[in-house]
Amino acid sequence: MTEIFKKHWSEYKYSKNMLQDALIKHVMDLMPYRMSDEGEVLEIIMNIKESDEQSWINAWSNMAANLQNRAHKFEKAGKLISAGSSYLRASTYWRVSLMYFGDWQDPRMQEFSQRSKDCYDRALELNGYPGEAIRIPYENTYLPGHFYRSPFAKNKKAPLLIVIPGRDTWADDTIWVTDAAIKRGIHALTFDGPGQGMALRLQDLKFRPDFENVLGPVIDFAQKQEEVDSEQIGAMGMSFGGFLVARGAAFDDRLKFIISDPGNMNWGGMIAKRLEKALKMPAMIRPNMIDFVLKDYEWKHGATDKTIINELKKFDNTKIVQNIKTKTLVLDGSAEVTHGAAKKFYDALTCPKDYLLFDENSTAQQHTQMGGYATGTEYIMNWIEDNF
Repeated sequence: MTEIFKKHWSEYKYSKNMLQDALIKHVMDLMPYRMSDEGEVLEIIMNIKESDEQSWINAWSNMAANLQNRAHKFEKAGKLISAGSSYLRASTYWRVSLMYFGDWQDPRMQEFSQRSKDCYDRALELNGYPGEAIRIPYENTYLPGHFYRSPFAKNKKAPLLIVIPGRDTWADDTIWVTDAAIKRGIHALTFDGPGQGMALRLQDLKFRPDFENVLGPVIDFAQKQEEVDSEQIGAMGMSFGGFLVARGAAFDDRLKFIISDPGNMNWGGMIAKRLEKALKMPAMIRPNMIDFVLKDYEWKHGATDKTIINELKKFDNTKIVQNIKTKTLVLDGSAEVTHGAAKKFYDALTCPKDYLLFDENSTAQQHTQMGGYATGTEYIMNWIEDNF
């Protein structure tokens, strides 16, 4: 395909810190869903020091607190639509403030998580958005999430898309997928599993490699919803969730299809190689960004410097990938950070499968279509409609 432009936006960086840059681009792309506003995000960026956790949490939370206070005033004055709008953006900024902050013993970790949840749920209520908070029974506790009933469903029972977030963003950040689904008459369900979002910060649940024991209870819950056609349930995993959903499907064939965004057969081995290099560096000279990433993995996996490599190596689907019988869509991007991994996963699959590459002409070529959510949903949802 002929290139439309010689230079591509994915080369632009808000920060030299790869994770901070990705998170900023993600938040900027939530604007069409009224979950962020350009001026607010740029104001925050102006007050962040690169790779500095304290400036990160302070800048985002200051904006979140300002918006939450504004929302309270609007609500008290009876301006409910304006209040809902402010609550929604406040929820985003409370969440993002914790995405580059690794002191899990800091009281702000739980306080800001709860504030994000409260603001989000209040925004749904005031905005009249068709979503409600849910608790999915899971072992001796629950998984927090939201169920979105499509007002455009054509039948009493309609298909359902389960959306699984990744390692860094939370379930509420998948709105670009769930919103696109309900507009097409498809119900949507999203949740924070172990190691993710609210489940990690409010319940101290850590990642586990046997994700079939997480996805199974979610499917059980979904099948019990009276609006859901239990034979028409698909699941989409994003980033690390793209690896996890494949693991779940290898041991549970109740799903109509899965989407791995992006595909990755040995996610843990790939990350382990990177962190092994970091561990060889003395802590005193380890760059802040690398040190943060290392400690963040250890926290979310319940590991230490001595155990993190072996723990990550458990996240390997190489031996069970051929067990997947469910039809699978593997997504990839020409600017994907895990270059080549998606195609390798796709080639190893023996189930019915499709492969979709987002190139530079699409403007959705980055990891999980970040920065190109509108384009991403168009192609992804077209495929979903054809496969329900």
